[in-house]
Amino acid sequence: MNRALSSLLLGTTVIAFAGCTKGGETEILTIEEKPLTPVTIRFHQHGGYFTEQDFDELIVQPVKKKYSHITAEMDKSTVDLTEHLAKGDTTIDFLVTYHGQLTSYLDMGVYLDIAPLAKQYKFDLSRFEPGALDAITAIPDNKELIALPYANNLNALYYNKDLFDKFGVPYPKDGMFWEDAIELAKKVTRMEDSIQYRGLDTDGLGRYLFPLSLNHINAKTDEVIVNSDPYKRVMEIGRQIYTIPGNEYNKAGDTITRFLKDRNIAMLATINLFLRLREVPDLNWDVAQYPSYKERPNTYGQYDLHIVAPMAYSKKREDQMRVMEVLFSDEVQMIMSRKSAKQPVMKDPKFKQMFAQDLPELKGKNIAGVFKSNSAPAPVNSIYYYKASKFVSDEFVNVVSNNKDINSALRDAEDQIKLLIKTEKGK
Repeated sequence: MNRALSSLLLGTTVIAFAGCTKGGETEILTIEEKPLTPVTIRFHQHGGYFTEQDFDELIVQPVKKKYSHITAEMDKSTVDLTEHLAKGDTTIDFLVTYHGQLTSYLDMGVYLDIAPLAKQYKFDLSRFEPGALDAITAIPDNKELIALPYANNLNALYYNKDLFDKFGVPYPKDGMFWEDAIELAKKVTRMEDSIQYRGLDTDGLGRYLFPLSLNHINAKTDEVIVNSDPYKRVMEIGRQIYTIPGNEYNKAGDTITRFLKDRNIAMLATINLFLRLREVPDLNWDVAQYPSYKERPNTYGQYDLHIVAPMAYSKKREDQMRVMEVLFSDEVQMIMSRKSAKQPVMKDPKFKQMFAQDLPELKGKNIAGVFKSNSAPAPVNSIYYYKASKFVSDEFVNVVSNNKDINSALRDAEDQIKLLIKTEKGK
C-alpha cells in the first residue's frame, strides 16, 4: 500500500501477512499502532460563506464520522487573517473566501501548492471543472493551485409571478438576451394603486460585468482597462434598464430585500437566492435562465468560486488533507447540492441534476433553466481591484441616473483609478 495513502487511513491496528511459515502454517503478524492524536482543525472565513448549519453538516459531522480524532472548528472572531498573523496567531488551518480575494494575501506566504499534495495522497483533481481550477491557478505568478473550490455562485433571473399575472404579461423565458429582458421589463413597469412597480433590477454593477469577464485593471501590468468598448456595452445595457419610465435607478435600501419583502420588483437578476427564498414561503416566484449578451449566449457571471485554502504554516498537513478528502467526496458534495443549494464545481453532471432536490420549497421551480448557462472565465483581480471598484460603480450610477454620458463617465473612472494606483504605489 502506498505509504502516503495508508497514513490517511483511520484505525489503530494493522494486520500484515508475512511471507514466512511456522510449522507449515502462514504466520500472521499483528502490528499495533497508536491511535491518531486528537486534533482541532480551525477555519477562518472572510465573509459569510458557511452558515453554522452548513459548516456542521458539510464539514464537522462528516469529518468526525470518518476521522474521529479530528474536530473541525470555525473561528468566530471578526478579525481578518492578516490581523491573526500580525498577532502571531498561526492556529488557522484553512481560509474560506471568494477566490478573487486570494490576491489580497499573496505576499504573506500563507499559501501552499495543493497539486503535489494531491498526487502524494491520491486526491483526484480531475473531478473538478477545469475552468474552476484554472481561475485559481491564474492568481499566483507561479501558477500553483493554492486553493480548492467547493462551490460556484450561480446567477439567475428571479421573477414575481403575481405581478406578471396582475398585468397579464407572459412570464420570462429561458434563453433571453438582455435586450429581451429589457423589452419585457417595459411591459410590467407601471404605477398602480399608488405603487410604483419596477420591471427589472439587479444588485450591482458586477451582474453586468462578470458575464463578459471584465476587470478594471490588468493584474500583471496595472493597465487600467475600463475606458473600452466592452465597458461601454455594459454601461449602455444599464442605461437602457434604468431609463425605462418608472424603473429609474433606486439607491435606497437593498434591492434583494425589495424583491423578497416589498414585492414591487417584477424581475431580479442576481446570484443564488434559493435559501433566502425559503424564508418567504408566501412569495409566488419562479426562476428563469439569466439574461445573456448576444456576443456571449448562455453565459452568466464569471466563475465566482467559494474556496478553501489550506494554510502553509499549519503543522497538520495530513489532517488538512483528510478534511479536504471528506469535503470533496461525492457524498458530501451531493449533500451540499441537494440540501444546501450550493452549486458544486465537479465535472460530473449528477451534482447539478440533483441540485436542491431535498428542499421542498423549490419543488416545481424551473431550476433546470438556471443551469442552461455556463460560467464565464474569471480574470485575475488586481491588488487594487476592490478600491478601484468604487470608482467604476459610482460612474455607473452617474450614467444610469442620467448625470453623465457614458464616454465621460468611463474617462473619469479611468483617471481616478490611475491616480489610485499611483498613490498606492507611492506609499
